[in-house]
Amino acid sequence: MQVQREQARGDEGSVPAHPFPRVASFRSRRSALSGLQRETWERRWPELGMQARDSDGQLAHPLDAPAWFGRSAPLVLEIGCGTGVSTLAMAAAEPQLDVIAVEVYKRGLAQLLNGIDRDGLTNVRLIRGDGVDVLEHLLAPESLTGVRVFFPDPWPKARHHKRRLLQPATVALLADRLRPGGILHAATDHAGYAEQIGEVGDAEPALRRLDPDAGDDLPISIRRPVTKYEDKARHAGSAVAEFLWEKR
Repeated sequence: MQVQREQARGDEGSVPAHPFPRVASFRSRRSALSGLQRETWERRWPELGMQARDSDGQLAHPLDAPAWFGRSAPLVLEIGCGTGVSTLAMAAAEPQLDVIAVEVYKRGLAQLLNGIDRDGLTNVRLIRGDGVDVLEHLLAPESLTGVRVFFPDPWPKARHHKRRLLQPATVALLADRLRPGGILHAATDHAGYAEQIGEVGDAEPALRRLDPDAGDDLPISIRRPVTKYEDKARHAGSAVAEFLWEKR
């Protein structure tokens, strides 16, 4: 999918610069929805979805998760949910948790919305936009029981590494939004990014590394399905690195 990304700038009239990497704008050239996706979107998006920013770039109001979900429950944020394969499977297996899935691509969110509608899930909500915007502006400190970041864009060229999501400032922000005992679960199939993720997560003083085989004594499940993308990567010889940290 062709995507146009640009860095935030500090010039007058543009988005103010800040320490977090972010997608300031994006464009999908293959975003047309199927008839079923369009029908489901028009019917369910007003209830289950929201934009992080409106068409003028104005941020949405901070989230009131209990009001949005209609209950008070532990909250999990998934950044970069893609088409929602992991989101659907994990939300169905954990009905006691509420899940907010964040993605920039409308077509991916539409596929996830179709799955939610098909499976009758009531514990998933969707946000279209930049995950850092959601963390920085829409969520309160210590409001999350878990954060999931599965296969984030590795930005493989050296000059683009600064655009990677999991940088020190963003990991510190993630840790701030986790409640004590909350879990950060990340995975990547890019060896260079895996090295960076491990170093950055271990350097964050608010987090403590856990063994991915730690077992079931965690507030969220770490059993995720193998997606087609991951299966393809493994067949190509790319090892998948799994990371788990707990908020101290």
